[in-house]
Amino acid sequence: MKKTTLLLFMVLFALSTNAQMRRNSNRIPQASSEPTEEQLEKRAREMEERKEEFINNFLTTLEADEFQKHIIKQNINSFFEAKVALFKVKYDHSIDRKNAIENLENNHFKDLEELISDADMAKIKEMIKGKFDEKEVIKEKRKKKKKKKDED
Repeated sequence: MKKTTLLLFMVLFALSTNAQMRRNSNRIPQASSEPTEEQLEKRAREMEERKEEFINNFLTTLEADEFQKHIIKQNINSFFEAKVALFKVKYDHSIDRKNAIENLENNHFKDLEELISDADMAKIKEMIKGKFDEKEVIKEKRKKKKKKKDED
């Protein structure tokens, strides 16, 4: 009786130890410290470069002339800054934030409607809603570069 109790106790102890070790090995390691000021600056710089690249890729799809594209670029930059500012503001209800963003999306580009074509305005509205596919633009750029390289 003593041997079976001891054996049962050892088996339970071994299973418990094994389960705890397996659980600890699956855990994602936590960062040991907060990001440094340099890392934060580097990340902000990378995000700004990515935003500029995204906007430039979007502008290549528009039919507007260079002056109009410059004005559109300024408006898109101010739109993104305003949207980030809205996300930083604390709202009592998520519906208030949603309404503020919807109001921004509907009213921010009102002055551009007179300046640019309806097709370009529709593209801007799509981009605001997140339906702009940047991958297609990048593929087209690569094809153009390849054609240009083959011609030379």
